[in-house]
Amino acid sequence: MNNAAPAGRKPRPTHVFEVDRTERVSPHMVRVRFRGEGVERFIDAIPAERIGITDLYVKLLFARPELGLALPYDMEALREELAPHDMPSRRTYTIREIDRLEQAVAIDFVVHGDEGIAGPWAAAAGPGDRVCLMGPGGNYAPSPDVDEHLFFGDDSALPAIAASIEAADPDARGLAVIEVGSAADEIVIDAPLGIEVRWVHRDGSAHGDALVAAVEALDAPANAVDVFAHGEREAMKRLRPLIHKEWGIERSRLSLSGYWAYGRAEDTFQAEKNAPIGQIFEPEAPAA
Repeated sequence: MNNAAPAGRKPRPTHVFEVDRTERVSPHMVRVRFRGEGVERFIDAIPAERIGITDLYVKLLFARPELGLALPYDMEALREELAPHDMPSRRTYTIREIDRLEQAVAIDFVVHGDEGIAGPWAAAAGPGDRVCLMGPGGNYAPSPDVDEHLFFGDDSALPAIAASIEAADPDARGLAVIEVGSAADEIVIDAPLGIEVRWVHRDGSAHGDALVAAVEALDAPANAVDVFAHGEREAMKRLRPLIHKEWGIERSRLSLSGYWAYGRAEDTFQAEKNAPIGQIFEPEAPAA
């Protein structure tokens, strides 16, 4: 069976991370800290253009245990050997922290019981457990050339927002509006004094409703800003015309995308990205 990637596409290198320890950051978030040779090689291999990026992400690879696949996964070879439904499932996660001194990497996982693949794995992970991954990717870092930074997102974007806020200049100014399930899901963010962190709670409402309402209640920025807005796909579609059209934030100062879609597994969500349902921005009209 040949499921090989299209000709010309370079195979993506994989890395194997080993769990050092875990920490329950909130009732629905587990931080997994990784160390070891695989982490050290990963840190050393981060491209120069991605050093300092604060939404750095990796794609974790989870294989069905009954297949007995050995780490690290050679994805190109596996495409030749396995049926598509037997290939390792990919789950995208933002790196919460890279500690170059300790040669460690931390990733935060949203956990809702047995729901999903990555969350239950993180909740049960212990020292010595290993996971295979690809990456990194990512493009955003707080711009030093603006007056204020705006961060909008939900639980899925919380690691990237927190990492971005903590990487901002000490005299940086701005606002973060973050939607979580309840007050118990708020976490500590080491924010500069000039960046306000404002939490909004779903408390049983639909994902994204509280976030969208809170952002819509804001006044349009009066100063030069950059905007980092990520979360549930339909919520981001609702925010896009406000931020991009009404506020007039240029695409060069706007990082806006869906990290997930309600009712979709990640494999389906990723497959929809190039379809109309997966588009956050409207297609630009061709030049006359």
